[in-house]
Amino acid sequence: MVEEEKDEQLEEKKPKKGKKSIIKWIAVIFMVAILGAGGFLGWKYYETHLSGSENAAREQTVQKPVIWSMDSLIVNLMDDNGERYLKVTIQVEVSGQDCVAELDMLKPKVTDSIIGLLSSKRYNDVAGFVGKQRLRDEIAVRLNSYLTKGHVRRVYFTEFLIQ
Repeated sequence: MVEEEKDEQLEEKKPKKGKKSIIKWIAVIFMVAILGAGGFLGWKYYETHLSGSENAAREQTVQKPVIWSMDSLIVNLMDDNGERYLKVTIQVEVSGQDCVAELDMLKPKVTDSIIGLLSSKRYNDVAGFVGKQRLRDEIAVRLNSYLTKGHVRRVYFTEFLIQ
């Protein structure tokens, strides 16, 4: 009889272990589902809120540059009694199409200002990389002083001849 009671107790315990393992599996599946849903919602939140500013910044940098062209300018340099001259063609990258329209409207004023700047230079001021870079910066500052609807991003020399 004692053995029969032990067998009955073992049989009663076996189904309980089966129920516990099913409950464990349900709990594991439930936890995986919660973690998956949380991860998905977090990813969607990041995509819409946090990376939206990064995407806007990328779109602004991908935009095609807006270029405003000036005619070729020829000026006498200040050295050697004005016997040296500088011929330069300038292209200006601006922040938007509004700047191009504004620069077109102010073209005589801008051209006069650039001619005044260039003719005040000596050969040593514009020769070499550093001199050209300084001249680009000075031109950009002058042009930006006239603009109200944007700004000059870069100044390019497409022709630069000193003789």
